[in-house]
Amino acid sequence: HFEGKGRHWAKIDDYVQKPSAEVVGAEPREVAVMNGLSANIHLMFVPFYRPTKDRFKVVMEAKAFPSDRYAVESQVRFHGFDPADAIILISPRDGEETLRDQDILDVIEKHGSSTALVFMPGVQYYTGQAFDIASITAAAHKHGSMAGFDLAHAVGNLHLKLHDWGVDFACWCTYKYLNAGPGAIAGCFVHDRHAEDASLHRFAGWWGHDEATRFDMTKPFKAEPGARGFQLSNPPILQCVTLIASLEIFTSAGIKNIRRKGVTLTAYLICLLEANCGSHVTVVTPKEPNSRGCQLSVRLDRPVKPVFASMSEAGIVCDMREPDVIRLAPCPLYNTFAEVHAAVDKLAKLL
Repeated sequence: HFEGKGRHWAKIDDYVQKPSAEVVGAEPREVAVMNGLSANIHLMFVPFYRPTKDRFKVVMEAKAFPSDRYAVESQVRFHGFDPADAIILISPRDGEETLRDQDILDVIEKHGSSTALVFMPGVQYYTGQAFDIASITAAAHKHGSMAGFDLAHAVGNLHLKLHDWGVDFACWCTYKYLNAGPGAIAGCFVHDRHAEDASLHRFAGWWGHDEATRFDMTKPFKAEPGARGFQLSNPPILQCVTLIASLEIFTSAGIKNIRRKGVTLTAYLICLLEANCGSHVTVVTPKEPNSRGCQLSVRLDRPVKPVFASMSEAGIVCDMREPDVIRLAPCPLYNTFAEVHAAVDKLAKLL
């Protein structure tokens, strides 16, 4: 009752650190579990958004998830800048719904000398577009900017290589593709080149103190090297336990295999939608495998709410965005090709 498979509460984050690192393509000390996603974004802006008079801009997509937009705007204001001047928004071209890779790189190039941080998602929450994290990071670094990512819809979905790509920081939740449950603890990544940089600003807490002397209650603060040096309080035990259960499955299956099946499932879904739903639907998500994850955003030729209600009544779990978009996301861990076929068959009968 008190130890549970030999796991001690004070070491609970040890059991999620290595498998989390494997999922995001990182070294173990580059990863920490803590807080929630938006809170971690704020904590990562402390060391990695250091605006100056000449270099103060944040480059991000125009249709970012609202919480990301709120976080960035509040950080910019906190540092004394006007979001209208400091936030550079990248929008799709007229008549298009997703961003072109080259357009992203062109904006970074245009504002390079005045940009402090490029902050993008790994996968766009509405369209399901997956971004070229490696190229975006390289473009930011070319001009001396930091590169950070919100991986809420990418972790457990894409085959990530954060260390190899040189990403400065990344944050994610664990209740989507990682299946750790609503409100589960979030994660963050800090590249190893920053692991022992004492000059980094941070908001510190006792759980970020060097583990060897953490319980000595000594002063001054000495950061644990790596991402765990940004932790504030001890991680909630029950939240970590649900994450452990999920990560054991990811370790067993392997993220490469999960991604491979995910690509095949969505390719099958696209084929079925085109064959059975015809002009009644438009797949918003890019069809190129490298530019999508498991999610396909599908625009209907009619209001989505009644269609979504009927799908739900039939036991088909999907998601809607009014007025006309339904999001289908077959998960390779537990969805089958037969289930994908059944979902499209039901959708076709409703259109």
